Amino acid sequence: MHIVNSISEYHHLVSLPDPLHPLISVVKVEDMRLPGKEVLDHFALNFYCVSLKKQVLSKVKYGQQYYDFDKGMMTFIAPKQVQSIDISELERSAPAIGTGYALLIHPGFLYKHPLATSIKNYGFFSYAVNEALHLSEKEEKNIVDIMQKIDEEYQHIDKHTQDVILAQIDLLLTYSKRFYERQFITRKAVNHDLLASLEQLLNEYFEKEEALKKGAPTVEYLAGKLNVSTHYLGDMLRSVTGQTTQQHIQEKLIEKAKEYLSITDMTVAEIAYLLGFEYPQSFNKLFKKKTNTSPLEFRQTFN
Repeated sequence: MHIVNSISEYHHLVSLPDPLHPLISVVKVEDMRLPGKEVLDHFALNFYCVSLKKQVLSKVKYGQQYYDFDKGMMTFIAPKQVQSIDISELERSAPAIGTGYALLIHPGFLYKHPLATSIKNYGFFSYAVNEALHLSEKEEKNIVDIMQKIDEEYQHIDKHTQDVILAQIDLLLTYSKRFYERQFITRKAVNHDLLASLEQLLNEYFEKEEALKKGAPTVEYLAGKLNVSTHYLGDMLRSVTGQTTQQHIQEKLIEKAKEYLSITDMTVAEIAYLLGFEYPQSFNKLFKKKTNTSPLEFRQTFN
């Protein structure tokens, strides 16, 4: 795997002049040229990359998913996340690989600023590329304005430059969070389909007694089966149900537990093992927490 350690190295890879600042850079997509295939097959950046791209022919692979950049949309890549890019022969001969901007931020630029910590709390840096942020024309203009402001600011570096740029980055991330929340709302049909698939997946997991062999279903397992990132699945569920993925799993566990307690004569321990709990005490504790009653007390209401 090729690791791009610095912004300067990135500039050289895509045939751009040296950056004006070693820790931050705004580059135009149309000015970039493709590096060699050996780099594109499997690479990672040691810095953040926030991209707004349009009319890009290449497909970026993140994990096992592909996404075509055919319209204006944003992607957010955190340090050390592995990517690969498929390039067509047509694109290799094209004068430019698309339009848009890429904002490169080295973690060192955020040092001793609250953003150094808060940037890690933005879940969309762990979304897969196929969960990119689709922008309206107005939203795109907001992002472009911020990118251009950052670009202008580091042309003439003084004692205020870093503070101004950090404020712009903070604004960009806040806008992006707002736009993603809007996207969850506008894509209700897609999200409800995903929720339906999640429900089917959980039902099949318990019907086939997978929990006996693998334990209770995990967030990572479900996200992998649904071909989305764990962060995206969690944010989608919060937007639709108000629950985290773990809370949703626990609700399903309690639902199945109530079913077994009410229509079977299995012991509480047997039910606990069937649902993937290693220790019955853990099952009892969760059941009591969620229902304010013990499993045995719940069963007695049916006798």
